Amino acid sequence: MNRSDLSRILFASAATATVVGAVSGAERLHRAAKPLMVPALIVGLPTPASMLGGALVAATVGDVLLIDPDDDSRILRGAAAFAVMQTVYCELLRRRGGRPTPINALPRLLGWAAAAAALVFKSPAVAPGLSGYGLTVATMSTLAADPSLAPGAKTVAGVVVPSSNPRSRLAVGGMLFTLSDALIVVRRLFADKDSHRHVLEGLILATYALAQLFLVEGLSGE
Repeated sequence: MNRSDLSRILFASAATATVVGAVSGAERLHRAAKPLMVPALIVGLPTPASMLGGALVAATVGDVLLIDPDDDSRILRGAAAFAVMQTVYCELLRRRGGRPTPINALPRLLGWAAAAAALVFKSPAVAPGLSGYGLTVATMSTLAADPSLAPGAKTVAGVVVPSSNPRSRLAVGGMLFTLSDALIVVRRLFADKDSHRHVLEGLILATYALAQLFLVEGLSGE
């Protein structure tokens, strides 16, 4: 078994346990498994001590801080850690030729503006920090959607169709990260029942896990 296969097995196990723990309310399982997801991806990197490896270390710090998604102080510190990760992702995408295009940037900026406005009205204490982080996510997702990152990949209406080529999954990874963070806002502002919050937390973590997998494999495929 090579490092890449081992990484995928460890990642799938940690991600599954994390999502199950969140949905079922099994706090011990959730707390034990979540910090292991991203380090499992580091195992599979060709060069762990790299920019991408550093970004994943920042993501791990964010994961630990966000184990309790209802603590405002931890949320803001976690968002700062993830902003570091997203900034590195943006730079790596830029180096690989990713560029913003109006058709990709506009819907992401509109989504970011809507989420930022909702936070200002309903959760002003965390609005500046989360809105600032949201802008880094929108930027990363816009760059990841550039079809030039996956030369030869099939596109439909300018959107890259995922295939066996890891680079073709960068766009999906960016969109899933955007969806995951949008669900965080929905959970925080609109979910008032524990059962709904548990289900939303599971969806947040599932989309986040897939986003990380697609982005890391796409960015490490050089």
